Amino acid sequence: MEHIVTVQDAVTAFADFMEPADAELDAIEREMPVILADVELLDAYIVTLDRTPTELDVRRIRRARRRALAARVALVNRTAGPSLSGGAA
Repeated sequence: MEHIVTVQDAVTAFADFMEPADAELDAIEREMPVILADVELLDAYIVTLDRTPTELDVRRIRRARRRALAARVALVNRTAGPSLSGGAA
């Protein structure tokens, strides 16, 4: 009779290294408004996949695009703001 050996120790041996670092979690937190705005834009597109978009759908997509763009601009301004040198050239 052969004994079946579990490989759990081999699989979970590197579990500590597989967890996201604090810096990665902070980056996700900073990007969360962009992620949520993109999800809202995708939702607006998904609604119109199987039909002709109505005027309300077009407005919803336009609004979602503006929110996604605004979220991206805000993220870029937050991350680039401290690194930019002050004053005009």
